[in-house]
This record gives sequence, structure tokens and C-alpha cells, in this order.
Amino acid sequence: MTPDTGDLPLAITVGEPAGIGPDLIISVYKSGLLRETGCFVLADPDMLKSRAERLGMALDIVTLRSPDEVDACTAGALPVLPLVNRQSDRPGEIDPANGAGTIEAIDRATALSLDGAIAGMVTAPIEKKALYDVGFGHPGHTEYLAHLCSEAVGRPLVPVMLLAGPDLSCVPVTIHVPLEQVPRLLTEDLILTTCRIVAHDLKTKFGLTRPRLAVAGLNPHAGERGAIGLEDERIVRPAVEKLRVEGIDAKGPVPADTMFNARARKTYDVAICMYHDQALIPAKTLAFDETVNITLGLPIIRTSPDHGTAFDITGKGIARPDSFHAAIRKARVMASAQARADDAAMASRH
Repeated sequence: MTPDTGDLPLAITVGEPAGIGPDLIISVYKSGLLRETGCFVLADPDMLKSRAERLGMALDIVTLRSPDEVDACTAGALPVLPLVNRQSDRPGEIDPANGAGTIEAIDRATALSLDGAIAGMVTAPIEKKALYDVGFGHPGHTEYLAHLCSEAVGRPLVPVMLLAGPDLSCVPVTIHVPLEQVPRLLTEDLILTTCRIVAHDLKTKFGLTRPRLAVAGLNPHAGERGAIGLEDERIVRPAVEKLRVEGIDAKGPVPADTMFNARARKTYDVAICMYHDQALIPAKTLAFDETVNITLGLPIIRTSPDHGTAFDITGKGIARPDSFHAAIRKARVMASAQARADDAAMASRH
């Protein structure tokens, strides 16, 4: 844990062991970032040692009994909270027996976050097919986290994906759906819900006093007032007007072909996009290796690298750790902002 801030530690979940999650964790350990940011890892220690040997690295592991032991770790050791379920080290080869440990790591990190034992969680990539084979019943990582948090708070929660890079932050309103379905799925309520969550979390988890949202149009030129499609006038514009009435600094519909240039990006904090590629193409073009995937709308802090398991380069020591390192740093920044927001909220009640 960072000694001068007193922040709670962050948990890193191992993700799919056959993927580059273990490689990235070892790279973070070698860089000293784990100690700097106050992190520990939820994983099978033996699996991590095996991967380190494949990578030709010496790995000194100290096993924890609880997160509050992170401070007591020696500076040169990797703090690991061991999983009950063992995992094998077979780079690039899915082992169904590893699935239980992957899910256990997510479950335990989420529970620790909800209990206030840790500041947040950084998740290494998972392989959904490997989890589906052992009965995993959720569309993906984020949806599973939302399920766990919804059960804990006793009401349904809506997770929102934020792609945050050095020069651009984007949120897709609709995500992993065919493009032909977007006009049918896009509703005024969905835009309102997404923007409200973004505005709220930018205040509490990023410390922005008055977040500025730029809401993209769906159609070319934002529909040209109905000349190129009616969705922007019937759905997007009314949503933006309601947001402004609520006191949220939103503008739109903004033509998507002009809102991502350097001058335009200075006028907003987050671009609210109508579909997956409208958000991810500019985000990954500007900062492919530094963009972080952040989940908003949940009562926990969760970040992850904006890439997958990369089976083809696993165990070869060539995976770029930039996005993973950025995810860890971003989680620590968010945890500090959340702590300040909580302190301010508590002070206002007294």
C-alpha cells in the first residue's frame, strides 16, 4: 500500500491463466508498480511461479491471509492471496479445470470491494468460451460483475463501459450488438440512464465538479435535422435537452465525424457514442496501448486493460504491459477521488 496516502490496497485478478494475464502481472511486479500503487494478486502462486520460469524470471512470492497484510510485505516480493482452486500453467491452451479459479478470483475481489476491505479491483482478461464450458451463465466479465453487485445491494444495476485514454474518453451506449440492431435498441431512456451514470461517476470517482458530456449523433452529420434519418431528432436531441434541464452539462447530437479532432476534444470530458465502433475506433486509434476499460455504474471501482487474452503471444515475454499498467494507475487515482468524495459527503451530513 502507498504509505503516504493510507489508501486501501487494490486487488488484481489473474484472469484466464492460459492468456497473458500472468505475464502482465509478472511484468508489473518486475517494474515495481505493484508496490508503488499498493496492489496484491488473487491467483494460484504455483501457476505464477511456473509462468515466471517460462519467462526466465525469478519470482519471490509472499502469500497473504488477508488484504491488510499487504503493508507488511517485503519490497521485493509479489503479494498473492492464494485461490482455493488450483490452476495450471499451459500458455495458449485452455484448461477447463482453470475456470473455477478464474471465477473465484472475480468473486473474492468483488466481495472484498463491496465489504470495503480493498479500494478496488483491476481485472486481467478472461476467455469467455473457457468459462462457458464450466457453466458460466453471463454474457461477459462486466455483466457478471454487475450481477454480483446487484445481488449485494438488492436492486438491478446498469454497468456502463468507459474507455479512458490520455487524450480521449468514450462511452458506447449500445455495445456488443449487430449494427443493424442499434436503431431499434437506442432509446431516449437508455441515453438518459447512461449519461446520468457517467455524470455521477465522473464526479465521485474522477473528482470532476461539472463533467462535460458530448453526445454523438447516430446518423451522418447528426441526421441534418431529419434529412438523414430521424433518430437524432426523435431520440438523441430530446435526451440531451432533458439532461440539461437536470443540470448535466451535455451537448448534442454532435456530428461524429467532427467531434474527435484535437480542438473538439478540448470542449468535453467524455464522448457519449451511440454504438461500439463509434466509440472504440477513435479511442484505439489515438491510444491503442494506453486505453483503459473502466466499469461505471457499480458501487465498486473496476478497471481492466483494453485488450483480450492474446493466446498467440502468451508466455513469450513480448506482451506490451502499457494498458495493464495504465489500468492499475487509473484504479488508484479513482480510489483517491472516491475517498475524497466520501469524505465530502460525510462532512456535509454533519
